[in-house]
Amino acid sequence: MDAYDQITRNASEVVTEDEVRSLAEDPDGKRAYVGYEPSGVLHIGHMLTANKLIQLQEAGFEVVVLLADVHAYLNGKGTFDEIRETATRMQEQFVAYGLDEEHTEFVLGSEFQLEENYALDLHALELETSLSRAERAMAEIKGGDTVTVAHAVYPLMQALDVVYLDVDLAIGGMEQRKVHMLARDTLPSIGEDAPTCLHTPLISDLSTGVGKMSSSSGVSISMEDSEEELREKVNKAFCPPSRDPDPDDDGNARDNPVLQIFEYHVFPRFGEVVVERPEKYGGNLEYDDYESLAADLDSGELHPADAKGALADYLNELVAPGREKIREQRS
Repeated sequence: MDAYDQITRNASEVVTEDEVRSLAEDPDGKRAYVGYEPSGVLHIGHMLTANKLIQLQEAGFEVVVLLADVHAYLNGKGTFDEIRETATRMQEQFVAYGLDEEHTEFVLGSEFQLEENYALDLHALELETSLSRAERAMAEIKGGDTVTVAHAVYPLMQALDVVYLDVDLAIGGMEQRKVHMLARDTLPSIGEDAPTCLHTPLISDLSTGVGKMSSSSGVSISMEDSEEELREKVNKAFCPPSRDPDPDDDGNARDNPVLQIFEYHVFPRFGEVVVERPEKYGGNLEYDDYESLAADLDSGELHPADAKGALADYLNELVAPGREKIREQRS
């Protein structure tokens, strides 16, 4: 796999393709970043973008993880002391999940976001941005139902973070797309380059396949789950024998979250997937790529129950080191 394919693997979108191809020509030493509000325990959303960071490290990128304590404060996630303590725990969990500690720079937002130059640049961006544009950018990631002034400032800070962290590539889930497009539109107005962006997919709701999986509502998978809890969640997951499920009774489009987790979580971390089955049901199935597994589910060769059993095995292997780290942190 060449550098461009490695960078863009499982990406929903890159902005722009030409910019990413330019980075791929000489990725060694280039810097990519993801920002996370410290929330205590890594869940499947964190782990999806972490997989991309691991792939970028393998391609030669330096990786920066912004533990966004100021952003979390603006989004009503606790006091600074609480948030910073949480950030320390999350850093340890990311390393347990597989990020190369020696080649990952962890940065607290408050290390640079409270400085005078940053504040002045932020005010300059505020002069260039309408309130409605900032609110639209924040719509999919804000906490709570009430729109505050902080929610208008938050996406402009994300834009400015790209500059102050000196990164070449901004990573985020598709819910970050509006923020990144705001950054591309506004940063040139203060003499900075528009950031190159890569957006990862969103996993659909585990129970229904409708909408996105959320750690704040519905069922989500996290490092906090015991093996038994993880298996129970996977066994109850929506998994029809199809990679393209029919809409639900209300006409809502649906995805197959079990297949999505195989594609975006399991195959990027394991070279081969073995689905164990008794000989009387045909014996084990072995897959070295996602497409083969999905095709077998479509054809009926792979039963959804067997797919779920294998998924639970591989997910548990990914989560287990972080689960142990959480136990250590709480002891």
